[in-house]
Amino acid sequence: MRKNLLLVIATFILLPTFKLRADEGMWLPLLLKNYNYEDMKKKGLKLTPEQLYDVNNSSLKDAIVWFGGGCTGEVISSKGLVLTNHHCGYDAISELSSAADNILDNGFWAKSYKEERPVPGLTVSFVVRMEDITKEVLDSVGSLNEKDRAKRLPSVFKNITSRITKGTHYEAQCREMFKGNAYYVFVFERFTDIRLVGTPPQNIGKFGGETDNWMWPRHTGDFSMFRIYSGKDGKPAKYTADNIPYTPKHHLPINLKGIKDGDFAMIMGFPGRTNRYEFSQGVQIATDLVDPAIVKLREVRLNAWKEQMNKDVDVRLKLSGDFASIANYWKYFRGEAEQLKKNKVYEQKVKEEKSFSKWAADKNEYKNLLTDVEKAFATYKPYSTLRTYLNEGIQAPTVSKFAAFAISLEEALEKGDDKATKATQTQLLSALEEMPYSAPIIEADKRIFDSILLFYFTDVPKDYQPAYMSEIVAAYNKENMREAIKAYTAHVFANSIFADKEMTKAWIQNPRMALLKNDPAYKHVKAFRDHYNKNYKSKVDEFNENIQALGRTYIKGLIEMNKDKKYYPDANSSLRLTYGSVRSYMKYPLITNLDEVMQKNEKYKGNPEFDVPQRLRDLHKAKNYGPYAMKDGKLPVAFLTNNDITGGNSGSPVIDGEGRITGLAFDGNWEAMSGNIHFDPANKRTICVDIRYVMFLVDKYGEASNIINELTIVR
Repeated sequence: MRKNLLLVIATFILLPTFKLRADEGMWLPLLLKNYNYEDMKKKGLKLTPEQLYDVNNSSLKDAIVWFGGGCTGEVISSKGLVLTNHHCGYDAISELSSAADNILDNGFWAKSYKEERPVPGLTVSFVVRMEDITKEVLDSVGSLNEKDRAKRLPSVFKNITSRITKGTHYEAQCREMFKGNAYYVFVFERFTDIRLVGTPPQNIGKFGGETDNWMWPRHTGDFSMFRIYSGKDGKPAKYTADNIPYTPKHHLPINLKGIKDGDFAMIMGFPGRTNRYEFSQGVQIATDLVDPAIVKLREVRLNAWKEQMNKDVDVRLKLSGDFASIANYWKYFRGEAEQLKKNKVYEQKVKEEKSFSKWAADKNEYKNLLTDVEKAFATYKPYSTLRTYLNEGIQAPTVSKFAAFAISLEEALEKGDDKATKATQTQLLSALEEMPYSAPIIEADKRIFDSILLFYFTDVPKDYQPAYMSEIVAAYNKENMREAIKAYTAHVFANSIFADKEMTKAWIQNPRMALLKNDPAYKHVKAFRDHYNKNYKSKVDEFNENIQALGRTYIKGLIEMNKDKKYYPDANSSLRLTYGSVRSYMKYPLITNLDEVMQKNEKYKGNPEFDVPQRLRDLHKAKNYGPYAMKDGKLPVAFLTNNDITGGNSGSPVIDGEGRITGLAFDGNWEAMSGNIHFDPANKRTICVDIRYVMFLVDKYGEASNIINELTIVR
């Protein structure tokens, strides 16, 4: 069976490309030469396969970095200058900001190496190489059941990564493809001395805010710049003043010639997660249950925080990073549910599954597969949102987060492991310092705690609620749950050590179990966690194991059924390349410009999301655009491509057929928000900052000619 599976995988990797859609797919760079290259050439690629990906020589992959483990960046100079999105650098920028030195609001441009600001904890990683390890992994786990397979995989991965990195300073990660039909290992070189070089003010870097998020037309200068530093030997090194700017193997030239409709466009980066092979029942649960729950619960946090952020600049700065992160996917899940319905993705999946069932009717391995899938989802559906209401709800308030952290310290203490206890204490104290924790934030926390608990009571079926909910009613108000929760919230915040930063810090440093076990926030979180863990965690784990195995078999069957079709693996934060073209959709413009920024500012006068700095107004009024304007005299801001991207691609370079950067990806569009599950060829678009706008802001707005001078520019 295992040999047959490997043969199937090898077959679909080497199939001809005549039926491939150029704009769909997140492809492994290692395999481009065999199954994408000829099609890419037809679309306008001028580079050789080796210029895209090569282990022994400089190639395009050597300019792409995994930025902070959640975004993408690209090296654009021989001095290790990295370009990424403003929202990818947002946490670093906000952490370096204060009311006295507010670079988040005012912008920042280092005019020399000495002015660049170190960012503790920020890392970037280059992919050194990737290898197919499918046979080795499947030989080790192929005959095991799903639970034993999951237990065995970490040791298999550890053996592989240890062998590959032995005697080097490299790191390695194993990645599962096609739900376990294939496996690859990625070898990284990780740098830890990263310094902020430049950022526009946030009313440029996030112009349009949440109103424009996921929308087109867009007018956001979503970029920031950092520099990689190395030891004098060119290898990664901890921060010291003696470190030097890193010399990369490859950097991307800047293309100031601009773009036009139909131009070849490819994007390389680290897309986070897709689930393109989801079953119809999974689509239905996401659309009707999970996505709406996430939206509802996150909205509580956003509203409470926003009220306090509007009152105090310092609070706004401290909460800005968390607010932006929560808001981004609050809106995303709204859009996903809406577009899944609009695009009738559930119905499409049902149709595909009917075709599969017909094909599988006489094949023992597959004929009962979808029946088993239906049974699994029917059992899971009633409690499918419980984990969401626990993680996005009960544990969301700051007081609950630290009560949950305290439980982890309690567990370490109970094991009697002094080393683990000290490590946990260090982690918690670090988290405490990073977590915004002041009187206005605690006030917002009360509102969040109260509202979420009421939603839990009204939204989660009573049979799935812990007995603790009934105890709240009995203890605080036997008639009215609204008043009971209000009184209970006041009690928790008046009596919990976790509602006060200094008391929390003192307890972590000297954890007294008697004090913890009587703490109301601890009791609250523990009651809900224990209820979930005791009654539902094993059921959810069993469902996930079952559906993972069924999904793996389903993908294998799809590949056998459609022998002339090429399949790509779901995104999983591994290095991928997507290619297509510069392309608009519907009746929307292909390119936006600075005139429209001013028009939006006027349209939304008084809305801080559309503020424009006076300096940008002055440059616009004087039409002082330098060499960055289009032929019509307007300054480009953003443009569209039809590349297939998802979260994690933020900051990825948009690269032309000759390997030059024309822009950087920063968002998807509302009409294709179902993209993680369903690719919509008519409407799926990538929203990109035009590199000419980036250069204008660095040169004319920031007056950072030192940065411009180190770039390789094609005019």
